[in-house]
Amino acid sequence: MKNLIGVDIGGTKIAIVKGNENGEILEKIRFENDLTPQKAIEKILVSVEKMGSADAIGISCGGPLDAKKGLILSPPNLPGWDEIPIVSLLENATGIPTFLQNDADACALAEWKHGAGRGCDSMIFLTFGTGMGAGLILDGKLYAGSSGAAGEVGHIAMEKDGPVGYGKHGSFEGFCSGGGIRQIAIAKAAAQFAKGSVPSFCENPNMLDSITAKAVADCANEGKADAIEIYKECGYTLGRGIAILIDLLNPQRIVIGSIYARSQALLESSMTEALKKEALPASLANCRILPAALGEALGDIAALSVAQNGLERRIGS
Repeated sequence: MKNLIGVDIGGTKIAIVKGNENGEILEKIRFENDLTPQKAIEKILVSVEKMGSADAIGISCGGPLDAKKGLILSPPNLPGWDEIPIVSLLENATGIPTFLQNDADACALAEWKHGAGRGCDSMIFLTFGTGMGAGLILDGKLYAGSSGAAGEVGHIAMEKDGPVGYGKHGSFEGFCSGGGIRQIAIAKAAAQFAKGSVPSFCENPNMLDSITAKAVADCANEGKADAIEIYKECGYTLGRGIAILIDLLNPQRIVIGSIYARSQALLESSMTEALKKEALPASLANCRILPAALGEALGDIAALSVAQNGLERRIGS
């Protein structure tokens, strides 16, 4: 059994875990990421040292990054992390082989090896959280693309105009992300106030900026029609986006994290409606769409899975 260390670098928190190839977490250190990059890396190195020996280290981090060169390249949620050679820093300090993947690819590996994608050869993981990105498992291996940028599905244009995501109006991320749901809700709430009615998820016009996707979901789960309609719109666009992926890549499974895992009941009906209208029937029939199975442990297991995948690829080559 291989001993693995995983480093999950997020905008607000960093976690270092020790585990094994079965996805079991044996030890964990977690701290707030309110530090400079230099201080954060120092703390990561100290934490990794405390974990002791390991066969490999895996790092999961939001992009953009260069997995082949081991560089973190100015992620928007990590200000100051500009061209950080994170892989060489850890390898030089520990002597342990170290591997890096963006968080969508890392989560795809985790769900494929240990979660809802187990047993299949072709799977797409959709983040559907703060943003919308994809990790692609094709023919039994992670597909990262020529420059490591494969899977940026959030940039796909779904409409000529609409909520902004990934810097583009009407994008997949604009409609299907926490920020996108918030934008849709603010626009609909403002329209309701202009007509003299009060939306279920916002008490007055001065509170528009405080609307969140969770607040809308809470109202939808209470049966509020205006909130339900927002999630139906989001779900329909989610289905349209997934139809493109099904037609293009013909996967066995699509596994969706975060918001879908929490709000499947609000999204599934309109998503399915769009899929039946837009996806090739034979390809759709061959594809199961599932919520992520690893829950709160996904980030930790994702980082371990990067280490596991890196070792397997090195041995295979």
